[in-house]
Amino acid sequence: MTQPVTEFTAPGEAVELAGDYAGEGMPVVLLHGLTATRRYVVMGSSALARSGFHVVSYDARGHGRSDPAPARDAYTYELLARDLEEVIAYHAPGRALLAGSSMGAHTAIRFTLANPQRVAALVLITPGYDPEERASPDAFDGWDALARGLREGGIEGFVEAYGLERVDARWRATVETAIRQRMAAHEHPLAVADALEAVPRSRPFEDFSELADVGCAAVVIGTRDEPDPGHPLALARRYAEALGGAELIVEEESAAPIAWQGGRVSRIIAELAETAYT
Repeated sequence: MTQPVTEFTAPGEAVELAGDYAGEGMPVVLLHGLTATRRYVVMGSSALARSGFHVVSYDARGHGRSDPAPARDAYTYELLARDLEEVIAYHAPGRALLAGSSMGAHTAIRFTLANPQRVAALVLITPGYDPEERASPDAFDGWDALARGLREGGIEGFVEAYGLERVDARWRATVETAIRQRMAAHEHPLAVADALEAVPRSRPFEDFSELADVGCAAVVIGTRDEPDPGHPLALARRYAEALGGAELIVEEESAAPIAWQGGRVSRIIAELAETAYT
C-alpha cells in the first residue's frame, strides 16, 4: 500500500529546508550528496515507508528547493550537521538511522560523532571524503572547475567540466542522464556552485582513526570505479575498516551499482534498521 507523503519546511542554521516524510514506525533519515536532491538517496523508492519505517528526507542547504546559505562559504559540515540536527528534532525525535550518500554520508558521520546517543545506525553510501587527500595542492581544482562551469554555462557547463571521459563507456550515457536530471532539480543553481567550492574544503572529521568512536552499527555501500571514479571503492573499503569492520556491500563485476538501485538500497537500510532497533 502506498504511503502518503507529507512535505515540510524545517528551520536550519539561518536557512529554511524543504523536505518530506512518509510512513510510521522507526525513523530513517535520508541525506543526499553534493549537487543532488533528496530524491537521490533511494532514488524515489517508497519501499521503506511501506515496510513500516518513518522516512524523513530533505534537500540540503542550497540544493533542490531549500534556501541558499546566507554566505557563499556557509556550506561547511558543521552547518550541514546543524541543519540535520534541526530536521531530526522536528521530524525524527529520539534515535534515528541515518542513511547518507557522499556529502550526506560525511554529514551523518559528523553528526554521529557529536551526538552518538541520537543515532541508532549508519548506512554510508559511496563516501568520497578522504582526509589525507586534502594536503594535495590541487585537491580542489576539480570542484572549482565544476563550480565555474555551472556558474558560466549552467547545466551544459557543469557536464563539460565533469569529465565524462573518466567514466567507463558502458555507463557514460546513464551517468550523463542522471547528472542532467539532478542538476535540473535545483531552484538555486548558483547556490549549488557555492556549495561545490565550500563543501570539499570542509572537514567532517580530521582522521580515519576518529571513526572508531562511532559506536553504532554501520554498513558501507561502495561502487566500483568504472561507473563512479569520483567515489573510489578503495575509499569505501577504508571507511568500513575504520568503522571497526563494518560490512562493505558492493555490486558484482559489470553489474549496475547498488547505489543506483533505490529498492536494493532500501532493503539494506531496512535490514540494518531491524537489527539496530531491536
